[in-house]
Amino acid sequence: MNTPKIRFKGFEDDWEQRKFGELVNEIREKTKSENEDTLLSCAIDGMYLNSELFSHFRGSSNIGYLKVKKNDLILSAQNLHLGNCNVNLRFEHGIISPAYKVYELVDCNPLFIQAWVKQDSTKDFFLKASTEGASVCRKNIVWEELYEQTVSVPEIKEQEKIGYYFRSLDHLITLHQRKCCELKKLKQYMANHMFVNQSIKCDRDIATNHKKLQERTKEMGELESVIEQRLIDQLCGGDSQWTYRKDIRTEEQLWDNFKYILEQNNKAKLDDTPLSESEFAKIKNDVSHASFYDAGKWQVGENGKVYVHVQRGNETLHLVVMNNEHIAGGTSVYEVINQYQAFKTDEVDDKRDRRFDVTLLINGIPMIHIELKNKDHSYMDGYRQIEKYVSEGKFRGLFSNVQMFVVSNAVDTKYFAAATAAELDKGKKFITGWVDEENSPVCDYLDFAEAVLRIPQAHEMIAKYMVLDNEKKKLLILRPYQIHAIEAMRAASKRGMSGFIWHTTGSGKTMTSYKATRNLLMDIPSIEKTVFLIDRKDLDMQTKMAFQSYADNDTIDVDDTENVDALIRRMADGNRQMIVTTRQKLQTMITKKLQEGTKEYEKIRNLRVAFVVDECHRAVTPETKRRIERFFAHSLWYGFTGTPIFDENRYEQKGDLPQTTEELYGSCLHSYTIKEAIHDEAVLGFMVENLGPKKEDVDDAVFETEEHMRQVLDVILNQSYTKLGMQNGKGRTYEGILTIGSIAKAQRYYELLKRIKEGKDALKINEEICKVVPDFPKFAITYSVTENDEASTVNQDKIRESMKDYNEMFGTHYDVENINAYNSNLNDRLARKEKRYLERSQQLDLVIVVNRLLTGFDAPCLSTLYMDRQPMSPQDIIQAFSRTNRLFDANKTYGQVVTFQSPKEFKKEIDRALRLYSRGGEGVAVSEDWNSVRETFSIAVKTIHAMGRTPEEIHQLSREQKKAFVYAFRGLDKSFAHLKAFSRYREELLTEYDFSQEEYENYAAMYKNVMEELKDPKDKTEKEDPVMDDYDLIAYSKMRVDFEYIVELLQGLVNYLDQTHDDFQDAIFAKNILALREISKEFAEDNQQLGALLQQVIDNIEQDKARYKGQDIGVVINQMRYDAIDTEIRTFAKLWNLNEDDVRYEVYHYRDGKMENENTFKDRAYASYKEGVEEPMPPFKFRKIIVEKFKHDLMENVLPLRD
Repeated sequence: MNTPKIRFKGFEDDWEQRKFGELVNEIREKTKSENEDTLLSCAIDGMYLNSELFSHFRGSSNIGYLKVKKNDLILSAQNLHLGNCNVNLRFEHGIISPAYKVYELVDCNPLFIQAWVKQDSTKDFFLKASTEGASVCRKNIVWEELYEQTVSVPEIKEQEKIGYYFRSLDHLITLHQRKCCELKKLKQYMANHMFVNQSIKCDRDIATNHKKLQERTKEMGELESVIEQRLIDQLCGGDSQWTYRKDIRTEEQLWDNFKYILEQNNKAKLDDTPLSESEFAKIKNDVSHASFYDAGKWQVGENGKVYVHVQRGNETLHLVVMNNEHIAGGTSVYEVINQYQAFKTDEVDDKRDRRFDVTLLINGIPMIHIELKNKDHSYMDGYRQIEKYVSEGKFRGLFSNVQMFVVSNAVDTKYFAAATAAELDKGKKFITGWVDEENSPVCDYLDFAEAVLRIPQAHEMIAKYMVLDNEKKKLLILRPYQIHAIEAMRAASKRGMSGFIWHTTGSGKTMTSYKATRNLLMDIPSIEKTVFLIDRKDLDMQTKMAFQSYADNDTIDVDDTENVDALIRRMADGNRQMIVTTRQKLQTMITKKLQEGTKEYEKIRNLRVAFVVDECHRAVTPETKRRIERFFAHSLWYGFTGTPIFDENRYEQKGDLPQTTEELYGSCLHSYTIKEAIHDEAVLGFMVENLGPKKEDVDDAVFETEEHMRQVLDVILNQSYTKLGMQNGKGRTYEGILTIGSIAKAQRYYELLKRIKEGKDALKINEEICKVVPDFPKFAITYSVTENDEASTVNQDKIRESMKDYNEMFGTHYDVENINAYNSNLNDRLARKEKRYLERSQQLDLVIVVNRLLTGFDAPCLSTLYMDRQPMSPQDIIQAFSRTNRLFDANKTYGQVVTFQSPKEFKKEIDRALRLYSRGGEGVAVSEDWNSVRETFSIAVKTIHAMGRTPEEIHQLSREQKKAFVYAFRGLDKSFAHLKAFSRYREELLTEYDFSQEEYENYAAMYKNVMEELKDPKDKTEKEDPVMDDYDLIAYSKMRVDFEYIVELLQGLVNYLDQTHDDFQDAIFAKNILALREISKEFAEDNQQLGALLQQVIDNIEQDKARYKGQDIGVVINQMRYDAIDTEIRTFAKLWNLNEDDVRYEVYHYRDGKMENENTFKDRAYASYKEGVEEPMPPFKFRKIIVEKFKHDLMENVLPLRD
């Protein structure tokens, strides 16, 4: 039967067989003069302006070019089977080279034909009408044969359906770049099954052709070795400074080489006497580090020099291991080794030797390690291999100094900072690819080597672009856009030019600006001071602390200025250093403190200083900057901003003062827009919901009414379950900000919210929300008490009252007199970067603000911005939105924004802002709204329905079809999760799509079954497939009932037992018992141990009412929990002959997968164990096993009861 395997509903007729020549009419109209129309080019991936592909017109004349209209078909005369053909869907008209043929379509839908020409079987269709050309790699079309070949086509309505479907997929691939990979695979599958296959080979031949796969498998080892050798040739070829050392393959050879280089570079200090065995043993110990972070601290060195120290007689010799000022010269030695053998150790799980791929040595020390895979594998296989090597302890000795890893499968290459196995286990969060100065990806491993691994770049990556985070004790490595910005700033400073860096908010500007400010001092000797200028006082401490954390192990001092006098001392002290201060302090220093004619005045005024301005679009006004520039005779200015001021939103005209960021600072030195950051997954995209009256002539007074405010709070409290991450469970929810247009209205919101939480308002919080988070919402308010001087007293009284609530909630002691400390604590609590704020008891759900926290504030767990105010300026919109789109966890996939006033005007201004800051006024918006998400969901549902609607139908799919089902269901899962995130989502809406929550759950069960099937390959030749990754379903989220909520219900039941109640009824008691059983049963699905304990309590209450009358049920349950934990402790201690108190201490102090005193515990445990066992195992073996058993056996039983 001449029909495809998958069809849209309502189409049953066979497809018609038509000659290709009947579908097209050739157009031969040509140009008669130069440049009659726009010059176009036809490429494999679409239609382009000629200027988009080539820097200049490559011919001498375009007279005689073919004229093209919209919806014309363009075919290449040569190598058409490679896919160089398109329907012109993009341009209304134009001209194209006569090397192509242009056709008008006859009774064919252009979208359908575009989809048809892009499928693989159509390439075979064109191949059958081709003959060999002038060379073996060129094939020419025989047009007469092509026109006679038959094509299967449906009726025009079905063509339109199919064409629109594939056009929608193409649109979605462009719009949702983060889902690009899944959608392309989905499109490929649907193309293979929605057309009658024109291919010479049938599907069965392709599916069963394992012989070639087996042959390729045999060649895999050789292929990886070829890739490895090509990389080495690339690194060491030409005028490269890398030297290939194929003689270094073992640890002994590596140490010998290091020793030789160290002695050569320190001949004078060693007086030509080689290091003795004991001296070198001491050095070996000093350069072998416990962690990559410790190695990084050592490699910072002193003034760019890294030392080891040995005692020779009465003299201490300070030997230079590496001099980071000698990049690409001096004492630096650059070597490449491969197939280094990391031997097995005596550790229990370390039973194999490992061979490393390629390692780059600087002065004999491994600094960059590279793992390569062939094209049959993902680069993630290389990542997982490194993770395994790290967990096995292979990076020890000299290899403990590695600072950077690179992984590649030849076609895609990534790099990341060296990290512990636990950090690497977090997966792709660590990985970044390289892009060039124009933010174009550099994927090929040889191109990556040319851009990043040649000298001096590779040495600079280690010496200049690594950051040590002292607070988190880990290494960080800059992303490429950060590096390009720093290099652009350095180049400008060498030419004495100022400028600004446009990096979107959330992309790591703080770290970039730190390294840029620091490197100016390191690289430009003429600069005496670098001053990092900030606007707001509350950000002064935040940025200063971040800088200090980075600088603790650096060679540059970072000083903040507590007052203006301290700033003057720092500026005049003659030390080359980085200073962090506010522009207010700097202004005061210039205008009020320094006296003209004094020595101090002249010294500071003549400093060669570079100012780096954070949030430069607003931090320093044009007038202030001019005043500061006039004071400092020799200054350079560099601005950092995520939202530059363009002509479109320029400052108000004030005399001859600059009106744009470029006029104020100079040219843009480097840009990294929000669109590029979303594409690179450096930040999340936005999901925007514009609520409010649809009429445009609504009186603004409506928005001031309590009824409107109540509607806003209903959305926040009862319709934000997904937005605020309640499906994650208590302690892992997200936060929201409600921003209001005035302080007075913000205060009214706070008071209304208090009444609602106390149950004194008509608006009630949904009981289902209380089940999950019983104390929701926990909220606070913050604003500047001096924003409105007339109302300052009222504002102070109101903020004092709200601070009292805050103090009661968190046990703090803030007042208006120390409001800065209150704001700082509020910021920290929202950011949750300290461990104490990970507990639910220390968390907030919502903060009400006017303008505070809408710019420069970083809280990754903040997911949603609620805006009950009129639209702001483009830069303020982007700044406010960007509070929400920081990366956090797997379930946070968008920054959520909900507006409640003037929806049409808001949508217009949001689109304008997103376009402006996606590409300086060009490009498309980078957010999703209700309609676009519904469209995506509709396509996802149709796709999954076409594959099967019952477990039986899915079960009958072929293995390849099941892989396609995996991708299709993941697409459905993501779009369904996004749909549910909107406050206007209701389950009844699903009937419009012939879908339901129950059907989703059925598909989720089918998905899990299919994933289990695919885990076991049909034969050993089947290559690893990307479906077998760690994808977690995000729309599948059963409500987690909170433990305290059940305890509260149980207490209510116990209180009901009081016989003084005249209304006590057995029937009501029995009904409550039944309800509690159901709730505790639901709770037990997530926590079996605690659920069983709750069931036991319910049974006890039912059987012995008198015993529990008047009891505090919380105390009863906690005692049962402690008894159960003690039973586990006694069992474990007895099994291993351990001291119970030692085990108990570690159990109750165990946090985040770590023991409180692991080494002490292991020592004491072995001593107890050894005494009670006749033939004890060796200590190294016991120490490893006892920790594993403690964590995986004991704590897996205890944690559900304890936490």
